[in-house]
Amino acid sequence: MSRFSTISVIGLGYIGLPTAAMFAAQKINVIGVDTNAQVVDTINRGEIHIVEPNLDEAVRVATRDGYLTAQTAPSPAEAFLIAVPTPFLGENRDPDLSYIQAAARAIAPVLQPGNLVILESTSPVGATEAMADWLASARPDLTFPQTAGEASDIRIAHCPERVLPGKVMEELITNDRVIGGITSKCADDAIELYKTFVAGECVRASGPRAAEMAKLTENSFRDVNIAFANELSLICDRLDIDVWELISLANRHPRVNILQPGPGVGGHCIAVDPWFIVSSAPDQSRLIQTARGVNDHKPDWVLRKVRAEVERYLADAPGKDVSDVSVACYGLTFKPDIDDLRESPALHIARRLNVDHPGPLLAVEPNIKVLPEGLDGARLVSFDEARAMADVHVYLVAHRDFQSAAGQMDYQVKTVKL
Repeated sequence: MSRFSTISVIGLGYIGLPTAAMFAAQKINVIGVDTNAQVVDTINRGEIHIVEPNLDEAVRVATRDGYLTAQTAPSPAEAFLIAVPTPFLGENRDPDLSYIQAAARAIAPVLQPGNLVILESTSPVGATEAMADWLASARPDLTFPQTAGEASDIRIAHCPERVLPGKVMEELITNDRVIGGITSKCADDAIELYKTFVAGECVRASGPRAAEMAKLTENSFRDVNIAFANELSLICDRLDIDVWELISLANRHPRVNILQPGPGVGGHCIAVDPWFIVSSAPDQSRLIQTARGVNDHKPDWVLRKVRAEVERYLADAPGKDVSDVSVACYGLTFKPDIDDLRESPALHIARRLNVDHPGPLLAVEPNIKVLPEGLDGARLVSFDEARAMADVHVYLVAHRDFQSAAGQMDYQVKTVKL
């Protein structure tokens, strides 16, 4: 039985809400906090605002039984988990810690001696220590581990999420967790909290910096490997080789496992986290920077392929011009079978086509109900409607709904699941 009877989760998005539901399932009172009043109202009705398998039922039961409530401002609790966005800023891609700072300022007034504060947001190295300093500045009446050590009133740790969208509810339980406390006691308390529902091992890092860097390293490793596959697709296009055949042949080697190419890399993690390493050590991260460049420029290659397909279509359609050619984009999310559009290369491609292509643009995305900003003038249609109406078909995201029928299209820029 956990000694934590009330937990507050700050940020009810793709990580915060599933985490809140997990604790609530253990009959722990969870106060979810989000600045978006519509999100708060949706959750308090027992509904969800994101697509994630099995999350809807977990939230419905937790709110029905009274273990999960949502509100727009923090209340006292024994532990606070911060799961807010950590984007980057501008062309230099400097980390934006303003959401973490805002969350720290929001919870500071309700902190009490003995409380535990955990930063779950994927963060650049040093962010947890910065958060600790912001809290200490706001509450000089309390002691914090960066100055008081093991005897501090408040415990602070970093524990990054390590889950795959589409499998969050499963992997929150089964995946190992890396926990970096500012002191040993901070880590002890955080481990005790997560063991409430985590079946995987809670691995103690030497401190928050090691835990922060571990998450950034995991996603940078994946980014580099995806960049290798994406670069192979560019080379094979130049040499007139089928890249999927090539990868299949190369992967028959017992120690080779090349990933599949795609239209780029999206999501809040893989497309963002490597830049946090680059910002901390730009002169020592040349491979990571190169991989980011390869993946960031892959949508440009896809757009060139689309233009070539349009020209090929026009060559076989006398009397038509480019404004007559309708293009359908199949998939807008950053990976299959979710509704998450963050940093999506497919969405970037669709937006560029919406500006550059003078003909009709159709978007097929079964996981959303309204087209996002930047697609004004495009039409959100079903798969069957797009297949019947479009002249050129651009297959960008391997949604389960698409896979069986995609191979029957006449024209397609063929990409596969990232």
